[in-house]
Amino acid sequence: MFVLQIMKMSRIREEVSKRILVLDGAMGTMLQRYNFSESDFRGERFKDYPTPLKGNNDLLSLTQPQAIAEVHRKYFEAGADIVETNTFSGTTVAMADYNMEDLVYELNFESAKIAKQVANEFTKQNPEKPRFVAGSIGPTNKTASMSPDVNKPEYRAITFEELRVAYKTQVEALIDGGVDVLLVETIFDTLNAKAALFAIEEVKEECQIDIPIMVSGTITDASGRTLSGQTVEAFLTSISHVPLLSVGFNCALGAEQLKPYLQRLSYETQYYTSAHPNAGLPNAFGEYDQSAKQMQLLIEAYLKDGLVNIIGGCCGTNPEHIKAIAEVANTYKPREINVEV
Repeated sequence: MFVLQIMKMSRIREEVSKRILVLDGAMGTMLQRYNFSESDFRGERFKDYPTPLKGNNDLLSLTQPQAIAEVHRKYFEAGADIVETNTFSGTTVAMADYNMEDLVYELNFESAKIAKQVANEFTKQNPEKPRFVAGSIGPTNKTASMSPDVNKPEYRAITFEELRVAYKTQVEALIDGGVDVLLVETIFDTLNAKAALFAIEEVKEECQIDIPIMVSGTITDASGRTLSGQTVEAFLTSISHVPLLSVGFNCALGAEQLKPYLQRLSYETQYYTSAHPNAGLPNAFGEYDQSAKQMQLLIEAYLKDGLVNIIGGCCGTNPEHIKAIAEVANTYKPREINVEV
């Protein structure tokens, strides 16, 4: 496994040094198009499960694997170089909402396998354009830095140690399933992310492997801070003790609103940079109206200024958005970094 992981790392690092890599778009946006019912989420295996399961998108990797593979395939066809596994909520912390903590390893392992099989199909078709799989590691639905109860500011719903243990199981399963890189994303609380990074480093040491790590935070509003209160620079400082492939931002904001924070990040870091913003800001119904062409023009402004090495889409984006982004990304050179990471 050690040699295999080194080969994976070398290949993706080689590609990102040569060109702008394109990340996929939203998984949830695509799955909504299927209009899966409660029985679809359950499948035959979970038809008698005592907990409602509709909305547990990660579970679809077990009950509707062909749909998950189809989503990955559509993003690769649109021009994506990297797809994310269907594991955004794949921790025991998040799966507790569905009483499915015992399924966490299987969910992550199978999700990684599905994505890797599709990636291998496309790499085989065109070896000059290798396709990669990023193991999606979400922030969980609890925060370690802040109290969920305004009347008890000292209270914490979860501890660092609980997060570390939860993330470790997810990381092990994603690696066993064959991912090429780990993506700790949508970080609203850096302490949560540090638990994930600690778990990753622990697994790397125990298994004697060296798998690349991408980190992507979330600027929650015009204050330019994460939900836990950190500025761009503070966020970067907090996670730079770990050797990373890339650091960037995703979610919460559209490409236009995200640009000033991406500029600051790009100026401050010697890591490769990434961005996968939403398709604009949500409307009154929580939907995203920004077209692929509109988003392409905004993303091109990133590329003209040399801000990114990896670019994709988050909430509201679909293969049409990724195709438009890939088309323009192919015409620009990647952001240059001054030192090796």
